[in-house]
Amino acid sequence: MDKSKVIAAYRRGFLTVRECGQILGVEELQLQSLLKLEESKQTVAPAQRKIGS
Repeated sequence: MDKSKVIAAYRRGFLTVRECGQILGVEELQLQSLLKLEESKQTVAPAQRKIGS
């Protein structure tokens, strides 16, 4: 499973922090680093996609 999808599920409340770490196969310190990294990626606005044209 894609790590960003697992982290998104954690942020939405579908997973606990422990479950998220188990799925990703990382320890708590590594998970905290991944969460910070994903958060910094989300602060950069993605490009807008046009559908149909």
